[in-house]
Order: sequence, then structure tokens, then C-alpha cells
Amino acid sequence: MQQETRTCRNCQKEFVLEPDDFSFYERLDIPPSDMCPYCRWKNLLAFWIFGKFRITKSALSGKNIITVFPESVKFPLYDHKEWVSDSWDPLLYGQEYESNKPFFEQFAKLQANVPHPHSSGVNNFNCDWSDDTWNCKNCYLSRSMEGCEDLTYCYRILESRNSIDLTYCFNTESSYDCMYCFKCFNIRYSFNTRDCIDSFFLADCRNCSNCFMCWNLRGKQYHIFNKAYSKEEYFEKLKEFRTNSYGEIEKLKKEFARIIREEVVHRENFNVQTVNSTGNFLDKVKNCHNTFFTSDSENVRNSFRGWEYKDVIDCAGSIAEKAALSVMDGYIYDSVSTLRCGNCRNMAYSEYCEDCEYCFGCVGLRKKKYCILNKQYTEDEYKTLVGKIKKDMKERKEWGKYFPISLAHSGYDFTLAQMFFPETEESAVKFGGRWERISSPNYTDALPADSLPDTIGDVEDSSVIGKRIICPETGLSYNIAPHELAFYLQHGIPLPRRHFDWRTIERFKPMTLMIYPQRDLCFICKKEIEHYYSPELGYKKIVCVDCYQKEIA
Repeated sequence: MQQETRTCRNCQKEFVLEPDDFSFYERLDIPPSDMCPYCRWKNLLAFWIFGKFRITKSALSGKNIITVFPESVKFPLYDHKEWVSDSWDPLLYGQEYESNKPFFEQFAKLQANVPHPHSSGVNNFNCDWSDDTWNCKNCYLSRSMEGCEDLTYCYRILESRNSIDLTYCFNTESSYDCMYCFKCFNIRYSFNTRDCIDSFFLADCRNCSNCFMCWNLRGKQYHIFNKAYSKEEYFEKLKEFRTNSYGEIEKLKKEFARIIREEVVHRENFNVQTVNSTGNFLDKVKNCHNTFFTSDSENVRNSFRGWEYKDVIDCAGSIAEKAALSVMDGYIYDSVSTLRCGNCRNMAYSEYCEDCEYCFGCVGLRKKKYCILNKQYTEDEYKTLVGKIKKDMKERKEWGKYFPISLAHSGYDFTLAQMFFPETEESAVKFGGRWERISSPNYTDALPADSLPDTIGDVEDSSVIGKRIICPETGLSYNIAPHELAFYLQHGIPLPRRHFDWRTIERFKPMTLMIYPQRDLCFICKKEIEHYYSPELGYKKIVCVDCYQKEIA
């Protein structure tokens, strides 16, 4: 096949299908996509909930459960332990396939009837107020974590401890308000920093300690605004910055944002150990094209946030091999259009299935084989009926498309799609989604966030613990937990004045703007480069890899 330019059926913009794209689609027996990659990702990520934590009851036992599924969800929610038990049978919800009806209409009926688990994750202790959490302990109002302990308000974290307000950080401890930091200890307000300790406001620093408001440093100590001091001078100078004051920290954050825009030298991409690959935030990958936030992968096209991908196209958030349109799956093989399936193979148009193979259009099955719409068949019956369904779906132009966004479990505004590809309510509905309408109650006993004490030293336990605080940005309420206040007091951190989800989204926003290819000239050598920094970021010094390694690394 030759390269082909098409018009996206959603945004009407032109996009290019490469010869290798056609090969992937042909191998999986699905038609080439009729949407541009960004609209494909919007569709996929609209099924990844970033919702508000709420208390409800298990539809099976009536016990209290904490979930991020919204009240508008159509299907019953079971406590996760009840959901994986033998207390119910998913096959009891089985449906006969009706050839005269669209497949997605029939799947929607099944999806609405079959119970779903209230949260994702296993092997956790005291992590009820968390979601997508695995092998963690004492984590609170946090999401997407593996092997963590004592975290609060964190998102996408690996093997980190005793920290608050971390986003996309690995192996980090005793830190606060950081993003994309790795193997760090006791750092605050930092971005893209590795192997650093006891520092504030670092950007692209490596192996540094006791540094304040610094950038592009390597192996340095006792630096302020990239100027070297003696140990004694450093700590004396540090007293000038009142880091226990909310007002002063906000001023420092504005200055840090200016430094990132105007002073920091930015490498053209964040890729490491990549071979024949394009995209950003790639780590140990080979032959991955137009792919982002992905590691340990090979032969991947147009995919997003994956690990151990191999021979996949149009996937998001999965561990998958030989797959297309896979979202948040764990170890899926030879499958098309799946959602949160684990240890499955030869699946199609199924969600929340575990340890299954050869299932089509199923929901919530475990250890099953040869099922269609949660109804059991023999092997021959299965193959015959699947052939019929695929033929019908191809005639209706359903086959090879992901689930319609109307089947997403949440409104568009409470999903990762909104984080990366923000839409208004009107445009989200036009795209086929819906919008969650969450009202902000009028609390008579709530504290305005801006009335909190400016310095942490002026805070008394009784004045904030257990009090409802109203965020001026969202109108949502939050509180200061006892363990949270203890952390702030220990580290001299002023109380936050915005809702924790707003803080996470604002902190993560720059990274969501690092997925758009741009042509520009290297700031140093002036040769043309392709980088991934949106003009909206306003970064002045973007350089090629060679100049970055020569000048910085």
C-alpha cells in the first residue's frame, strides 16, 4: 500500500495513513481508521475515568464502597472482592445475538445489565480512597499507582513513598508538588528532575542536592538561581525565601514558570534508548511511531501510554501484543476493541473480562471460552456465529471501530480525554459523549480557601482538621486530613488552597501539551528539528539532541 491522505470524519482535518499502518490493520483484519490519531485517542481515553471519588453502596451486598464511577453510570456496581467471587454468575446475563439490530446497540444493553467492580487494583492495604492502585499501602485520594506507600493526592506513581501532590513520578520519597521526577528525595515544586535531594524548584536537573530555583544542572550542590554558594552562604541565603508562606510560594511559582519558558534549555524530546521511533516520552522502545508515554515496547503505531506493547496499533494504557483498540488492558493478545480485560486472548468488543479467550461482545466474564454476548457456545457454534456477526458489523461499518463514545462509563469531562484533549460540553456532546452535571452544594459551614492562614506556622489543628474548604476555582469542597497536616507541619509547607484534582490537572497540563509535532530551528545550531512542545507552552530554548548533549548533558 502507498501512503494515503484522508479526511478525519470527526474533526475534518487531513491525516496520513502510512504503508505500515495498512499492514497492521490488514494483519488484524480490520479496516484502516477513518479518524485522525488525535480523535482516535480522544475516543479511547474517553473510556478512562478520572472522576470524583464518592461513597455509594454495593448493589450485591449493600456495603459502603468508594468509587470514581459517577452517579450516572447505568450498570450495577459491586464491591471488587464481591465481583471476583462466586456470588454471582455473569453468564446469567447472556443474550441471543439479533442479526437485525446493530451490534453496539445489543452490547449497550448487556453492558448496562452486567455488574462492574467499583474500583481497579489488587493487593492493597488501607487504600479505599484510591483507584487503579496495585500493591500499595496507606494511599489516599490517589490514582494509577504501583508499589507505593503513604501517598496523598498523587497520580501515575511507581514505587514512591511518603509524599503529597506528585504527578508522574517514580521512586520518589518525602517530596511535594512535583511532576516527572525520578529517584528523588525531599524535593518540592520540581519538574523533569532525577537523582536529586533536599531541593526546591528544580527543572531538568540531575544528581543535585541543596539547590534552589535551578535548571539544567548536573552534579551540583549549594546553588541558588544557578549560582554557586558555599554551604554556609547557601543556608543563610535560603532564609530570604519564605517557603512556609503561601503568598511567597505563589510568587516563586510564577518566577519558576518564567524560568522554564525563557531560561531552561529543552531537549527536542524526552525519549531515551529508542531505535527507529517517533513520538515523545518513549523509553526502551524499537520501531514505535507516533507513540507517546510508552516503554519497553516494539512495533507500535499511533498508541498512547503503554508498557510492553508489541505489534499493536491504536491502543491506550495497556499491556498488549498483536492488538488494536485496546484500552487499559493487562496482558491482552490477538484482540480487537477491548476495555479493562486482563490475561485474555483472541477477544473482540469485550470489557472487564479476566482469564478468557475466544469471547466476543462479553462483559465481566472470568475463565470463560467461546462466549458471545455472555452466552456460552461450543467451539463450532462460536466460530460460525462470530463470522456472521463480523459480516453484519462490516456491512453496518461497525467492525474495526472502537466502542462508540456514548458507551463510555463517564461524562467526557471526567476522563483522561478531557485532560489531553479538552472540549466544551457542546463539542463533547457533538463528538458523541455526554457531560457530567455535578452541582456544588451551598455549604453554610465551609471555609473559603483564601481565608486559610498564609504560613503553616499559624495553623492550628482545630482550625482546619475536619473543616470543609471551598476551592475558588472549582467550587468543590476538600479538607485537610490529619496525616496531611502533619506532613505540611513537618516540612514547612503552606496549606493548599485549591481542590486536589484541580492541582493534579494543572500540574499535568504542560505534559499534555507535549504530544504535538512541531517543526522549528534548534535554538543553538539553527538546524531544523521536530519537537513536541506546543507553542502554547511558550518555550524559547528548544534544542536538538546533539546540542543538548553537548551543552547540558
